[in-house]
Amino acid sequence: MFSNYLIGLREGLEASLVVCILIAYLVKTGRRDALKPVWGGIAVAVLLALGFGSALEFGSQELTFEAQEALGGSLSVIAVGLVTWMVFWMRRTARHLRTELHGKLDAALAMGTGALVATAFLAVGREGLETALFVWASVHAAGDGTPRPLIGVILGIATAVALGWLFYRGALRINLAKFFTWTGGMLVVVAAGVLAYGFHDLQEADWLPGLTDKAFDVSGTIPPDSWYGTLLKGVFNFQPDPTVLQVTVWLLYLVPTLALFLAPVGFASGKGKVKAPDDQGTQPDDRPSTAPRA
Repeated sequence: MFSNYLIGLREGLEASLVVCILIAYLVKTGRRDALKPVWGGIAVAVLLALGFGSALEFGSQELTFEAQEALGGSLSVIAVGLVTWMVFWMRRTARHLRTELHGKLDAALAMGTGALVATAFLAVGREGLETALFVWASVHAAGDGTPRPLIGVILGIATAVALGWLFYRGALRINLAKFFTWTGGMLVVVAAGVLAYGFHDLQEADWLPGLTDKAFDVSGTIPPDSWYGTLLKGVFNFQPDPTVLQVTVWLLYLVPTLALFLAPVGFASGKGKVKAPDDQGTQPDDRPSTAPRA
């Protein structure tokens, strides 16, 4: 449940910050007339993400066992690739995010309503589709048959929306650079477990060999149905009897990816220090002023 909460919080907060920046800019520049099409684009993006997630969940139920495993394994690999790209992209471009979005909004305002809808849709839609795919892959990997993973995602997204609103109102100040660095690192650990389980799915689909070649088996020490076995499974997608291929893939992904992500060499600024949007590490500075007008 924690890993899915983390996914919902991390991805949801990115989307919330994007929405916050877009809305605050329009309010500050006196273009409240453009808020309706922007909200429309955001709504379409949310509906698309929900539809995509539903299609993955209910569409896969009609497949044979082998086809389900093949689909689950393939989408897990794709999801890990997308989330890895996302955490590195955020680290490189976060400090310029507000300026980039402002530029896109200026161009869209000059082009008309359709461009505004498209700008809001694309800005939020990418986060929504990534979230839907990675959540589905993570829940598929957990496979405990309970609603806890979904509850974790919903709680994470709800927390992100609340934080986004507090940022917009100027009621909350935290170091976003540190927040995204820590959550990004934890998300890499979660992704490693999803990737390993994805390869296990591909082995069960008979796409890859070595299903019976176990790296170790600690089921007697860490029973899968124990509270600590469930905890390890929920947080790290831990499996007490992984195959050699699973362990190999887990190590080959986690070690270099985490090292690169946490390296003090500038992925974002070129100086080894990651900064939040436009050097404002706490909150958007273009929120509408609450000072009385003359």
